[in-house]
Amino acid sequence: MHEITLGDVTVTRIEEMHGPIMPADQFFPDLPEQAWQDHRETLVPDHLGADDAMVHVAMQTWLLRSGGQTILVDTGVGNDKTRPAVAAWDHLRLDYLGNLARAGVRPEDVDLVVNTHLHVDHVGWNTRLVDGAWVPTFPNATYMMPKADFEFWNPANNPDIAGGVNENVFEDSVAPVYAAGQVQLWEGSHAIDAHLRLETAPGHTPGSSVVKLKSGSDRALLAGDLIHTPLQVTHPDHNSCFCQDPAQARTTRRRLLGWAADVNALVLPAHFSGHSALEVEDKGSGFAIKKWAPFTRY
Repeated sequence: MHEITLGDVTVTRIEEMHGPIMPADQFFPDLPEQAWQDHRETLVPDHLGADDAMVHVAMQTWLLRSGGQTILVDTGVGNDKTRPAVAAWDHLRLDYLGNLARAGVRPEDVDLVVNTHLHVDHVGWNTRLVDGAWVPTFPNATYMMPKADFEFWNPANNPDIAGGVNENVFEDSVAPVYAAGQVQLWEGSHAIDAHLRLETAPGHTPGSSVVKLKSGSDRALLAGDLIHTPLQVTHPDHNSCFCQDPAQARTTRRRLLGWAADVNALVLPAHFSGHSALEVEDKGSGFAIKKWAPFTRY
C-alpha cells in the first residue's frame, strides 16, 4: 500500500529511489556507535545495513490531494543533473515521472509544489531537460519556496556553495522555475488550504520548513529533513552532518516532535525507507516510536 487517507486529504508515497547512502559515522558524526548498536533491531535492514553500517534512506515525494488541489511535497534528486559532489546522483536516469503517472498524476495536473528546503535532494524534479534547456517539470504549478533558503542557496549570495553538495542546484533546479514566474517565496507561515499549513522549521537550513496537516480528527507532520533516521527520534539532540545551524536544528526537532507526540500526528519525513512514516510518543528525555504507518515497506 502506498496511499493513506487522513481526514479529507489523501497522501500517496511516490518513490524516486531508496537504498544505502552514507556510513553512519559520517552522516551523524556525533552519534555514538553504541546508540546504533542498541537500536539495531529497529534500524536493520530498512534504515541501517546489516553488515556495513551504511545508513539507508529513500528519496520520495509526498503527493497530497486536498481541497481539489494536487500537491507535491519535495521533488527528489532529478534526472540529468550534474552533481560532482555526489557521484551516485550525477546524471541520473530514473522513472520518477512514471511512478507519478502510476499514481494517476501527469506533470500538467500538479497545482502546487512545496520544496520544504532547497537542498539538492528536494528540488531535483522541479525541472527537466528539454532540448538542452532546464524547464519547469510541472508547467501549471506554483512552486512554494522558503525565502530564506532561496536567498541562502543563491550562489550570488553564497560563494561557499561551489564544491559542496548543492553545487549547480540553484542554476538548474531553482532559477529556471523562478524565471518562468512560477515561484512564490514565503516567510513565517503560509496557509495552503483549510487542511494544510506551511511553517518554518529552521536549523537544517535557514529556510527549512514543514507542512502541518489538520483534517477532521487526523493530524500529520510532513517533516522534510527534520529527521533522517529513526535514531533521531530516540536521540533528538543529534544532527546530521548537513545541518547548517546545529543548535537551532536540535531545538526545532524537539519542538516539532513534541507537537507530533502531543496531538498524535503521523510524522512523514522526506527520507525514511521501510514503512516511511511513524507516530511518536514522549519517552524519558526524548521520544519513542509508537507505531509505523501502514505503507508497504520498500
